[in-house]
Amino acid sequence: MKFILAKKEGMTRVFADDGRARAGTILVADPVVVTQVKTKDGKDKYSAVQIGFGTRKTKNISKAVLGHTGGKGYSAIREFPVPFGTSVEGNNATEVGSTIDASIFAVGDIVRVSGLTKGKGFAGGVKRHGFHGGPRSHGQKHSEREPGSIGGSGGRAGGRVAKGIRMAGRMGADRVTVENLKILAVDVKAGKIIVSGAVPGHRGTLLEVVSVPARKHGASK
Repeated sequence: MKFILAKKEGMTRVFADDGRARAGTILVADPVVVTQVKTKDGKDKYSAVQIGFGTRKTKNISKAVLGHTGGKGYSAIREFPVPFGTSVEGNNATEVGSTIDASIFAVGDIVRVSGLTKGKGFAGGVKRHGFHGGPRSHGQKHSEREPGSIGGSGGRAGGRVAKGIRMAGRMGADRVTVENLKILAVDVKAGKIIVSGAVPGHRGTLLEVVSVPARKHGASK
């Protein structure tokens, strides 16, 4: 199992040996530090590896977190569960204080990338859910982008608004995972990885990159 935290830098294209261009996303994967290793036999009762990414002023971090990290200020801490019987690859990734960098990945590896999508603020039903809106005929007033009926009295919900009904509201900033992305290039010296296709978030979004076991490989993008 391979994993690392990386920041989205932007999109590019990579030319294959046959001359075909493939869209890809550049990820900046600076070295991360193992902050804790949890085992099924220990007090946590499950297997996981916790890593710290980036740096942050210690004055902005709580004493509880500083005590956990040994006084070191990380900008982000993430935990990766390790399935039973799976070995963790990396530079002694099962030892606290060891580092993991982009060299753990190789061209052709299949990974899944998780992160928060772009936040778009408050949006109406047309933008958020793809509603068609009202008719554009004569006699219609202010109804082009209205959501229409939401149930109401005597409807399926018995006079109330049903849970989960699609309406206007906050759009974006959701956690999304993109599966079966292929590693197109790795630059260990620059600490950068290029994965195929698009990944969630804006430039600078923190992403979790995890390798997919061979038995779960699907059609790569």
